[in-house]
Formats: sequence, C-alpha cells, structure tokens
Amino acid sequence: MKTLTATPPAAAPSVTRNNEADRKAIGLYLAMAIALNLGLYAAGIWRPLAGFAIAASFILLVLICERAGRMVPARSRKGYERLLAFGFPALVLALWQVAGDIGLINPTWFPQPSRILGGLWDMIVRYDKFSGTSLIGRPWLIPEYFGKDGWHGVWALLSESHVLATLSRVLCGFLLGAIPGILLGVVMGVNQTVRLMLDTTLSAIYVLPKIAIFPIVMLMFADPFGEGPKILVVALAVFILMTINTMAGVRGIDRVYLMAGRNYGANGWQMMRHVIIPGAMPVIFAGLRIALGTAMIVVISVEFVRAKQGVGYITFYYWEVLNPEKMYAGLLVVMMLGIFLTYLLQWLQRRAMPWTR
Repeated sequence: MKTLTATPPAAAPSVTRNNEADRKAIGLYLAMAIALNLGLYAAGIWRPLAGFAIAASFILLVLICERAGRMVPARSRKGYERLLAFGFPALVLALWQVAGDIGLINPTWFPQPSRILGGLWDMIVRYDKFSGTSLIGRPWLIPEYFGKDGWHGVWALLSESHVLATLSRVLCGFLLGAIPGILLGVVMGVNQTVRLMLDTTLSAIYVLPKIAIFPIVMLMFADPFGEGPKILVVALAVFILMTINTMAGVRGIDRVYLMAGRNYGANGWQMMRHVIIPGAMPVIFAGLRIALGTAMIVVISVEFVRAKQGVGYITFYYWEVLNPEKMYAGLLVVMMLGIFLTYLLQWLQRRAMPWTR
C-alpha cells in the first residue's frame, strides 16, 4: 500500500520574500528622504521649503516604520510599539535642538530642549525666598526638617511645592466632581424622566467656558481667593463631563444583557451591580480620562489668573518676566503631570475591569 506523507506548508518562502520586499522598500524610502533633504540643501532652498521637507520626511518615516513593523516577530511586537511611542518624541526633541542650534527657529522664543531642561533643573533646586515656594518642595531636606519639627516641619516643607499645590487642586476637584457625576449619570441613564428634566440644562452648562464662571464661583465663598473656588470650578467641569459620559455609557448597554439579567431574576440592585455598572465602565473610564485632562486645563487656567502658587502660576510668571526657558519648563511639568495622572487612571481601570486583561 502506498503511504501518504504530509507536505509542509510553503509559508516560509513567502514570508522570506515579503521580508525581502519590505527591506527593499525601507531602503528606497530612506534614500528618498535623504536625497530630498540633501537636494534642497544643495540648491539653497531648504530653509524656504522647510515645511514641505519636514512633512515629506515625516510621510516617508511613517512608511518606513510601517514596513519595519511587518518584519517584527510577534514576541517583539510590544517592544516595537514602545519604540514608536517613545522614539518619535525623542526624535522631535533632537530635531528641535538642531533647529535651534543652526538658527532655523528663533532660540530666544523657542529655546532648545537642553536650555529648557537647564531651566527645569534650576527651578527644582532653587528656593524662592520672596514667595517662600519651590517647584517640588525640596524633598531632600525632609530628614533635616523632620529632625527639627517632626511631621509639622515636613508638611511645612512640602506645602511650599508648586507641583503639590496643583496636584491637590486637581485631585480634590476631580473626586468631588467625578463621584456625583457618575451617580447622576447612572440615574439619568436608567430613568427617562430625570434625563428629560436635566439633559438640556447640562448641555447648556457644558458649553460655558469654566474659566468664565470662575468669578461667579468666587462669590460663593467667604474667602474668594482661597482654595475653595479653585477646587469647585474644577469639580464643576468634571461633574458635567462625567454625568454626560456616564449617561451615554448606561444608555449604550446592549439590551441583550439587560434581558439576560431580568430572565435570571436579578432585582434592581443586582442589575445595577452586575449588569449596568460593568456594562457602562468602558465609557465611564473614557469619560474619566477626558475629565482628567479637562481638570488639568481648568486648574492651570485658574492658576494663571488667580493664584500665588501652582504650576500654572509659575508658568505665567516666567512669561511675564520674559524667561522662556523656565516658561517652557513649566509647560513640561504640566505635561509630565498629565502623563502621571493618565497612567494612574489606567492602572485603576485595569483593577476595576479585570475581565479586559
């Protein structure tokens, strides 16, 4: 009897051919980018056409990265994605540095990243005796202050921090706005009467610039220049966003899940705990991320106009005294705070939604 032998699939030669085609395409795109920039430079027209050259180079870089991504094995995919996520900003900073060094951009108003980092370092180590503040509160002095005054001394040291002042306002306002916003959004999502009563009002308040209602908020407090108005205006912005997003998340739950819960005999609380809240969580956390960014924008805007401490205050202060290095350093601190808070929220989301892992 004739035996049958299985023939191996012919996928490996196909993969090899694809990789070879990708390598040739990468070489071609790279050569085009180099030839374009060198040609414009040799012709003496690179500066007038700098925008076109940068845009074309970016498109070619995207094509190169897409071709390179096809060649990355599955086990190295996450490393490749991290390289794209962090490598491109590093490339932009390097180009910014070079553009400032060669005079392509005005370094007086757009200082190089090295000068911005120098300004940031000076803000970290310098203590402003006039205002009694520093950027991060001089944590290296904590042992000394603890030895002299205990925890009271440590608190006095940290209370001089601009970063902690901004963080405390953001977190307090975020919590005060997000929790009731989520609760009201759930109620509006499940109850049509409440939704019809409040939806128009919330939509009208949502479009108001929050910095524009800050003077009104100040009138509500005995101390209009204290922390209360700053925290409350952040809470209002977060509250509106979370109410609308949570309502949309609850109303967007597939009716199949609601029917399944009722068929299994779930009562109102069980439906809320096991069906409605988990079903709306993806939209709720998307809203929390938007609300967190809005909270940062609002608190920095408020610190611009009415604060004597905070990252927004020092950023605006260094703009007033024409110190662009430290002004950009303040903006860099704002972005770093945004990244930190976003990763913190993503960590919380992974804990609250374990079924997505």
